[in-house]
Amino acid sequence: MTELGPHISRRFNEDLEGIRSRTLQMGGFVEEQLANAVHALVEGDSQLGDSVARGDHKVNAMEVAIDEECSRILATRAPAASDLRLIVAVIKTITDLERIGDEAEKIGYIASRLASMERPADRYREIKHLGRLAHQMAHDSLDAFARLDADAALRICREDRVLDDEFESIQRQCITFMMEDPRTIRRALEVVWVARALERIGDHAKNICEYVVYMVHGKDIRHTSLDDVERELRAAGRT
Repeated sequence: MTELGPHISRRFNEDLEGIRSRTLQMGGFVEEQLANAVHALVEGDSQLGDSVARGDHKVNAMEVAIDEECSRILATRAPAASDLRLIVAVIKTITDLERIGDEAEKIGYIASRLASMERPADRYREIKHLGRLAHQMAHDSLDAFARLDADAALRICREDRVLDDEFESIQRQCITFMMEDPRTIRRALEVVWVARALERIGDHAKNICEYVVYMVHGKDIRHTSLDDVERELRAAGRT
């Protein structure tokens, strides 16, 4: 874990801390949206599902406001080195948070539609489990961002494989249901879309973790195997 370094300009310190704080606030709201969306689906709460879908405009507004503030800092402060990496990482992180918000909105709409249908006997147990995994991964990625903890970020990146496996399992199960009983096709397709949205949320959380590593070590680890990244950072004495 590392910390933001001090600057000669107190105002510059406040600017940097401000965009980091606002990013975490946006992340907290997105987490809430995700949790509510999954709860709406599992409990058949169409009103809550609609509320989540309508709340997506708040996520969009947060992204625009933080992006504008980052542009202002870039134009007026001409940051370099770690400060520049922080701003770049914030701009990328809020983009992924906005996309997590989009996926939560999608789940909210689907939850609202499915609320009018009879719920399955298992009350969407697999979706509830996958939703819990996706929410935890999103939460942990934001925690790593808040603490600038690159080691934790790398560990969280590995958890994305678990979400991928769970999604594939749900997809296979839904295909089986549709083949056995065509009356389940509509609901099964909706469940697959929800599972896909949750799997994508895991991808966005992984992206945020990659930005944390970039902030701390100045290394872009996208499209690089985690094993190679960890070996390289150990060799450089960074982990």
